Amino acid sequence: AMQRSLVGSEMCIRDSSNDVRFITPEDLTSSPYNLEKSVRYISKKGLDSILSNSISGESILIGSIGSDMGNVGFIEGTAATNQQINSITKIKTDFDPKFIYYYLTQIKSYFRMISGGSTTPIMPKSITENIIISVPSFFEQKKITNILSSIDKKIELNKKINKELEQMARELYDYWFVQFDFPNAEGKPYKSSGGSMVFSKDYNRKIPFGWTVKMLKDIERNIITGKTPSTKVSKNFGADIPFICIGDLRESTFVVKTKLKLSKMGGDSQKKKYIPEGSICVSCIASPGLIAFSSENSQTNQQLNSIVIENDFNKYYLYFSIQSYFKCTQAKVGNTMPNMNKEDFSSITLLSPKEETLVQYNNLVTNFFEKIKINIRENKILEDLRDQLLPMLMNGQINIKD
Repeated sequence: AMQRSLVGSEMCIRDSSNDVRFITPEDLTSSPYNLEKSVRYISKKGLDSILSNSISGESILIGSIGSDMGNVGFIEGTAATNQQINSITKIKTDFDPKFIYYYLTQIKSYFRMISGGSTTPIMPKSITENIIISVPSFFEQKKITNILSSIDKKIELNKKINKELEQMARELYDYWFVQFDFPNAEGKPYKSSGGSMVFSKDYNRKIPFGWTVKMLKDIERNIITGKTPSTKVSKNFGADIPFICIGDLRESTFVVKTKLKLSKMGGDSQKKKYIPEGSICVSCIASPGLIAFSSENSQTNQQLNSIVIENDFNKYYLYFSIQSYFKCTQAKVGNTMPNMNKEDFSSITLLSPKEETLVQYNNLVTNFFEKIKINIRENKILEDLRDQLLPMLMNGQINIKD
């Protein structure tokens, strides 16, 4: 069964107490396999109003317009989608829905071709439902999907573990640096145990005695704005040096894979733009506030400012502190945040705790982040393995023993 959802934003009555997923193309890029969660939700009333366009059971979602054309996702359970997605639902019993999902992930370029060559390509339901695919027996479908889905399940498990680990580090950050209940000299919660608090005009609230408010450049002085080497020289690009862009910061605490890479020649043409492993990369143009760590010697484009950490005890505190700064700024100015140049970014003001407290916090959460990095690197290996196996399994190049 093929359907195109026609849900308009006015029909999405949001209710935080409801968990009915409302899938948009954004979800198909962040975590396409088994969309357990989504960025947006609708209330039961909202779902009832568009029930004829809802999906249930095992379904496949295909982005059908613009830059999201051909992105494919798999979902189980009840949900609704917006008009930028074609949904394949209520799949016949002689087809394995996950096999269809994996098959369609291979043909994104084909989707783009059949949608036309306009500036904003659109693939209507009438075109999608007439695509012809080659499908083996149901038994063979299951054998193939058992292998591929086992890899994807491990990837998703690693992502869940990483989310929990980062959440634990975040909660500890909030407890220590927002509620100010870090351990005092006796190991008791500082503020709750009557620790001395003083009013800060710069922070506009009381902060622990001995803490200050500083500009970022006074906390970590080495801040580098990225640059793109000349695109007219093709030899500037290659496979030697990770070139981090905004898209690489999404959904990843550590950047272990970049869409673009520079050649050694391209990187060395702007040697002052190298950032070492463990630098904090922050987007400041287009989508300000995205943040991740570099995982090896890299460079970034001009939309990112990177903090090269000189005092290791600042690393994870700054990661969450800068995140909080941008979230707070966005809440004040609305959805559209102003772009920031290097001077603006370097001059943002942040709470500066005592060094001994930062050292304690860093010691507690370092293992969390090291485990996150290991899992992200493992996921890259698994994704590469899956992507190598997928076409060979689909075209019969390799066979699976019973």
